[in-house]
Amino acid sequence: MHLLEWSGRRLRKVERYPVEGPNALWQVYSTVSRVKSVRNFIFIQLARYCPILPLKNWIYRRLLGMKVGEHTAFALMVMVDVFFPERITVGNNTIIGYNTTILTHEYLIKEYRLGNVVIGSHVMIGANTTILPGVTIGDHAVVAAGSVIHKDVPAYAFVGGNPMREIKRSDASHTSGNDENVRSILNE
Repeated sequence: MHLLEWSGRRLRKVERYPVEGPNALWQVYSTVSRVKSVRNFIFIQLARYCPILPLKNWIYRRLLGMKVGEHTAFALMVMVDVFFPERITVGNNTIIGYNTTILTHEYLIKEYRLGNVVIGSHVMIGANTTILPGVTIGDHAVVAAGSVIHKDVPAYAFVGGNPMREIKRSDASHTSGNDENVRSILNE
């Protein structure tokens, strides 16, 4: 396990694997089977278009091996990692916004990287967000639409942008519900 760092700050926890020869993506099927890739792709596409939340969560849990908490809602068009969806954990009562991408892999020129993604409970992730491998999003966090999550998000934080930055942080006294937490973060 390696920590990706930039300017001395910890960004993400990922496993790094060097490759020889062509770029790592060209060699993807030496790291994951074609059958698994095709199978996952089919089930992910079904889930992306499925408007029935319990069925969608069943697909994620039973067919893709993700850990998904109770009452978690994945909006339409959410794209989970096609090669390693089993490395994704989402807590209870969390909302993943429309067209969000959750990645647990990165294939680069000379290496590929794998990292778990852990999203806490009572988290709200805005539409069109990209979550990169190896990050943890803490409980009660709020992620603005269109953000790129390239490092850990603390609990009760409101973050957004590309590059992502912390906009505001609430305290633990606003735990009566996520809507209350969102209102308190945005109105303080």
